[in-house]
Amino acid sequence: MSAAPPVDGGSPAVPLRAYIMAAGLGTRLYPLTGLTSKPMVPILNRPVLEHLLNLLRRHGVREAGANLHYHPDKIRDYFGDGSAFGLDLRYNLERELLGTAGGARAFRELLGGGTFVVVSGDGLTDIDLTAFVAAHRRSGGIASLAVKQVDEPSLYGVVVHDASGRITGFQEKPAAADALSDLCNCGIYAFEPAIFDYVPAGAFVDWAKDVFPALLAADVPFYCWRLEGYWNDVGNIEQYRLSNFDALFGRVALEVPGREIRPRVWVGQGTQIDAGVRIEPPVLIGAGCLVESEAELIGPLIVGDGCVIEHGAVLEGMIHWDGVKTGRDSRLAGSILGRNVVVHHEAVVHEDAVIGDRTEVAPRAKVAPGARFEPRSCVGPDGSCGDAPPT
Repeated sequence: MSAAPPVDGGSPAVPLRAYIMAAGLGTRLYPLTGLTSKPMVPILNRPVLEHLLNLLRRHGVREAGANLHYHPDKIRDYFGDGSAFGLDLRYNLERELLGTAGGARAFRELLGGGTFVVVSGDGLTDIDLTAFVAAHRRSGGIASLAVKQVDEPSLYGVVVHDASGRITGFQEKPAAADALSDLCNCGIYAFEPAIFDYVPAGAFVDWAKDVFPALLAADVPFYCWRLEGYWNDVGNIEQYRLSNFDALFGRVALEVPGREIRPRVWVGQGTQIDAGVRIEPPVLIGAGCLVESEAELIGPLIVGDGCVIEHGAVLEGMIHWDGVKTGRDSRLAGSILGRNVVVHHEAVVHEDAVIGDRTEVAPRAKVAPGARFEPRSCVGPDGSCGDAPPT
């Protein structure tokens, strides 16, 4: 699996600046977002925002601003000033949310020198930003929206346009029979600085609900551009799972951490895999892990950094975040475990269960399909929250 190619040498064809919308709460991803902001949820063991910064850098962006609100310190501590990721990254902390557009005003000085892009800090994509911005500049409009053809328009905000690609209207999650388009708004935009004339200061302002309707009302031309690559808004648990597995299968161009020890099996630095472990790809095992003998790892499977998988444990079709311990002879399938979860010996975690950070699952517990546990829960032998399990 390889990343998108870098822009050719010389002046990049895309703007050098970007605004990253990173203040969302991620409520539909709860309990995974109980102790984690949505841009920090991992895809292939790296925050989704890290993949986005890599994309921006590959397409010539060198300066970016990000608005923060929920668990802001975790984002700032991880990314710092952005220099480790090849960008100058600046932040604005919103004590009260300002909206997707309102938050951009804090970076007006940064963004006001020319064309700039706006991206969602929690979206997964390998969009060709170079081609997108080139098309925007050719259009001569104040704004361009990346759109994606979807099978079910009723799940998305739909963009309606004329034969030239000029946007003529929007529909919010229309019924199938009423949909005037099958192109959804991806939350990826190219703007000219004049867009700030439509973003009132000191107010909650949303691009889709406030700014774009104002452009339509004023008969200001703006356009859509069809995204042919990968895009997923990682909006809920199922989309989060799908994004990880799409990346693991190579359906989106991302950098996979670790060394490929055999086809579609990646292992991080310092990980020990004992003899007698069965691995059925695709499987990604993070750095600093221990996998004991007789364990079975059945893909698609993602195991985070610093995890311990004890003797005889079976993991199938699931996602482990960092620091998870799965006890001997435990059975886990189709579930998602947050950071530092402990699953004791002989426990069973069934399909679609989601277990929040720092939760402990008792020995021989049976976690029901679709169960949800908040961070720091104690799951008793009957699969419900109870007293802390014995070690």
